[in-house]
Amino acid sequence: MDIIFYHPSFSAGTWIDGLQQRLPEARIRRWQPGDDAPADYALVRQPPVEMLKGRRLKGVFALGAGVDDILGQLREHPDMLAAGVPLFRLEDTGMGRQMQEYAVYHVLGWFRRFPEYQKQKNAALWRDLPGRGRSDFSIGLLGAGVLGSNVAQSLLAWGFPVSSWSRTPKQTDGVTCYHGPQQLGEFLATTRVLINLLPNTPQTVGILNRALLSQLKPGAFLINLARGAHLVETDLLAALEAGEISAAALDVFHQEPLPADHPFWSHADIAITPHNAAVTLPDEAMDFIARSIRQCESGEMPSGRVDISRGY
Repeated sequence: MDIIFYHPSFSAGTWIDGLQQRLPEARIRRWQPGDDAPADYALVRQPPVEMLKGRRLKGVFALGAGVDDILGQLREHPDMLAAGVPLFRLEDTGMGRQMQEYAVYHVLGWFRRFPEYQKQKNAALWRDLPGRGRSDFSIGLLGAGVLGSNVAQSLLAWGFPVSSWSRTPKQTDGVTCYHGPQQLGEFLATTRVLINLLPNTPQTVGILNRALLSQLKPGAFLINLARGAHLVETDLLAALEAGEISAAALDVFHQEPLPADHPFWSHADIAITPHNAAVTLPDEAMDFIARSIRQCESGEMPSGRVDISRGY
């Protein structure tokens, strides 16, 4: 069994050594330009087209939860991946817990009004602010996949009402689930804190726009943990200025790193992190990949297969 590896920034040696320990029977190598030797599996992030083109692979594993980089390449180069070759994403591998931490931190901060108290501290102002009720501090998740379900469960544990919206019907214990375009408005109208975990597809680009944000409960909050392409940045600034949105926490942006002159840097009600809300954890990811490859070798279909036609 031959495995090729490519990532623009990960240490190839660390991953090859770790996977070799988990799959001692495999021959694992770092792919380099000109390498057209046989391979059964490819582990990739932003792979060059020539790495995959023409190969009869048993599977391709994207080294992250998102696969929009590969799907974008496929739209431009449809022959990059042979028909029928399954593409898998990392379903969780530790990213779910990181997303939970990020969401819980911001939701509890806004619920307890800690950012407002920090502003008062900076102004040397001692003033008690009215408390908020949990029943009115409803959380809505755009996206009800594995990561969305994890985040939902972590917020349910704090007693908040939680709902989700997805393109197709989903069921999550304790969560009010909406689906399809016809239920999106109803979902938004019930939401005080909107958390975006949608996949990046042509249909979801720009979904976080002024029209959508204006349908949330007045003075709502926004967390974007998915992709910068989902957010119309000027619309968020306008919604903050109009009071439709009270604050936002953003981990992803149209241009990364965020330019030094971007208005988000100086906006008092926007929290920024450098696209690290959830990072790939090598040990957990290698465990998942090794287990999945063994399933493929035994004729089973691992979880995390991407529906290329849908984009996730």
